[in-house]
Amino acid sequence: MLRFNFRGVNLSAGSYDEGRGEVEDARACLLQLRRRYPALPWTLAGFSFGSRVAAELAADLGGDGPGRLIVAGFPTVFKQFQALEQYSGPRIFIHSTHDEFGPRNELQLLYDRLWEPKKLVWIEARDHFFASALDEFERAVTALGTL
Repeated sequence: MLRFNFRGVNLSAGSYDEGRGEVEDARACLLQLRRRYPALPWTLAGFSFGSRVAAELAADLGGDGPGRLIVAGFPTVFKQFQALEQYSGPRIFIHSTHDEFGPRNELQLLYDRLWEPKKLVWIEARDHFFASALDEFERAVTALGTL
């Protein structure tokens, strides 16, 4: 597993690039992992803004993309769904029932119009950050297993 901060976050160099540079950052990290472990199956995953970046990268990669895409807390309020519609592999959504950046009705409408394979896991939580439900969030992710 590789986890990193996007440019300008915490002690990372650079500044926010409205998603363009962040997709390239994620691509560079992925290329390093793929060089090191070329035979292993792999998943792209992200939370909130990171889920948008992961979806963009998965769509850009096309047939060379991940075995699955996990998007947690996908922010529907930005109305940027094209990457999720373009990616043809399995999409797994993990979402709070009270997400202020991805209201339940908006996420459900998006999910309903996407084709299979797909899965949606609702976590009863107070907000976008899964307040009061981080243990449930962890259990949902763990239950997904590996490829």
